[in-house]
Amino acid sequence: MLNTAVPKPKASLGILTKMAPFLRPYRWRMVAASLALILTAGVTLSIGQGLRMLVNEGFHGDDAALNQVLELFGGLILLLAAGTFVRFYLVSWIGERVSADLRRAVFDHVIELHPGFFDNIASGDIQSTITTDTTLLQTVIGSSISIALRNALILIGGLIWMFISNAKLTALVLISVPLVVAPILIFGRRVRALSRQSQDRLAHVGSYVGEAILNVKIVQAFNHQPVDTMRFGQYVEDAFQVAQRRILQRSWLTTFVITLVLGAIGVMIYVGGNDVNTGQITAGELTAFVFYAVMVASSVGAISEVYGDLQRAAGASERLLELLAATSLIKAPAQSRLLAQPVRGEVHIETVSFSYPTRPDYAAINQLSLHIAAGKTTALVGSSGAGKSTLIDLLLRFYDVQSGAIRFDGVDLRELDPAALREQIALVPQQPVLFTGSVADNIRYGRPGATDEQVKAAAAAAFASEFIERLPQGYDSQVGEQGVRLSGGQRQRIAIARALLKDPALLLLDEATSALDAESEFQVQKALERLMQGRTTLVIAHRLATVVKADTIAVLDHGQLAAIGRHQELLKASPLYARWAELQFNNAVLEQELVAG
Repeated sequence: MLNTAVPKPKASLGILTKMAPFLRPYRWRMVAASLALILTAGVTLSIGQGLRMLVNEGFHGDDAALNQVLELFGGLILLLAAGTFVRFYLVSWIGERVSADLRRAVFDHVIELHPGFFDNIASGDIQSTITTDTTLLQTVIGSSISIALRNALILIGGLIWMFISNAKLTALVLISVPLVVAPILIFGRRVRALSRQSQDRLAHVGSYVGEAILNVKIVQAFNHQPVDTMRFGQYVEDAFQVAQRRILQRSWLTTFVITLVLGAIGVMIYVGGNDVNTGQITAGELTAFVFYAVMVASSVGAISEVYGDLQRAAGASERLLELLAATSLIKAPAQSRLLAQPVRGEVHIETVSFSYPTRPDYAAINQLSLHIAAGKTTALVGSSGAGKSTLIDLLLRFYDVQSGAIRFDGVDLRELDPAALREQIALVPQQPVLFTGSVADNIRYGRPGATDEQVKAAAAAAFASEFIERLPQGYDSQVGEQGVRLSGGQRQRIAIARALLKDPALLLLDEATSALDAESEFQVQKALERLMQGRTTLVIAHRLATVVKADTIAVLDHGQLAAIGRHQELLKASPLYARWAELQFNNAVLEQELVAG
């Protein structure tokens, strides 16, 4: 459960512009939100003039003037409230909508990538990107950007009013601008780098949690909890240390900005107060100027804080865009060929060689040629690493061969649409895979439109209906994550029922009965034998007893075809097969004698 992800380079804020396609469908809502934002910023700035009128005219014993000023304030407050409601609702809606669209876009893209892509990336990292990173972008789009734009307008408008009110005092404030910008640039770069590191560390935390919880039985069986808790603690502490450094940099940034800006305002108030005393400006003008100066200072402070959020959003955007930019190596050709009907399921493997991308120097399949006859049962036997499961990966076109060709009903797999090819194939893996949902949902997985009667018929054919009907809700019973509420044999029979319901032209059985007890295996084997009749079937088996009746048995050794024939023929022609048979069948007899004794 170790993550060896390579650190990524720092993301610039410019990467946020690449999120524009996700915002474009909601441009009219963005226009409405922008108008509301401009209105609220304008109303906020107008309050300064209201303060000037209040001080200059409302505090001189004239009740009518005071009432007029108060009515003006009331109107401004109502406009501000209405504009704030519209802005907050629209901006928040856009943030949530774009976040949802991003999650769907990333998942829809990732689920179509070739399986080899996932050999080099942890599933927890992908989960973190789809959840945590999109949530961060939702916060930025639905809040931070709005705050930044609103404060930018107030900053610009406030500076303009400050110039109009008193140019000399404004000049004093502007002197501090370089002092404010410098720490933003210096600390901003550090925050950006630490933001990406922080997100990567959090992804590692999520990945470790997912892996430990998913395999909690193994963890506890080996009493590995102390080691896992120690390692997880290290991951958490690493993430905390990076977050602490990021927070420290942001804290220094905010402190410098506030100190410098408010210090400039203090100097301005001192100079302005002297000007009021000498009659150069009125008290109302100074009040309005102070108001605008405070607004400008708070806007700069808010923008500096938002800048840190934008840096984190840039890192999140980079991770999301990396996933969206990933390309699948297995694609449908521009002009896909169609299979002749009816599909027979005949397979020709012609001098195929293949190495996995993660092990390019090791040939999992080496110059292999094999004919899988239509409507017949072909068994693959061999020791672990002989290339049996690799052939299934190639038949399903999870990978493409490096040399040679695999033809399905005479058509090269690379000339077929992968979806059309897989529509004709059903797989029962050695380790049955069930998904969160009901028993019926899992049986119906390969044929979503199947009726309840068809689901039950497939379950009966796989000898699964008896135990399913004993479950609390029958076919509606929930299987739990990874089918945890069912036994290994029950999960396997549901997987077999799922394949049977699909009614494929080519049936792939990868040790399909390995998880069954003796009685269940006997029943399922009978069902499989009946269903294999007239259907092309490829069986992978370690136990030779399960394939002795196969029409053809291919013996694989280190990715090559060592021998081929029927059981009795191989016993004479293949010393390797004969040795396996002797070991397995002698052991089986010995076990029976021990049981009888």
